[in-house]
Amino acid sequence: MKVRSPTTMILGLVLSGFGIFLIVIGASIWALVPLLIGVSLFYLGWRGGRVALLVFGHICIALGCFMITWGIYLLPYSEPILSHIFARPLFWGLISLFGGICANYHGFCKCIKK
Repeated sequence: MKVRSPTTMILGLVLSGFGIFLIVIGASIWALVPLLIGVSLFYLGWRGGRVALLVFGHICIALGCFMITWGIYLLPYSEPILSHIFARPLFWGLISLFGGICANYHGFCKCIKK
């Protein structure tokens, strides 16, 4: 089977590795989010497909909105250190929201529709 997008696979591996690193250092339960998104990106890079990309984009948008709301509620309890920035849901919610929007736009791109 041919790899559809090596760049997406590499991004998925890097994000999965970062998620595993956050789980190992015990940052928080939200460290599972980059791991799950990374595994999903790896799968999309391997298999490809317009419908899978659109479903992934919509799930990322919904998950991102939920995490942004949760992260805003956690702001009074956060400290301005790197582990609290990168392991809290506000950061990953913004990344997930914008990544979902990007995936949806790319799902209707000329390169995918051929």
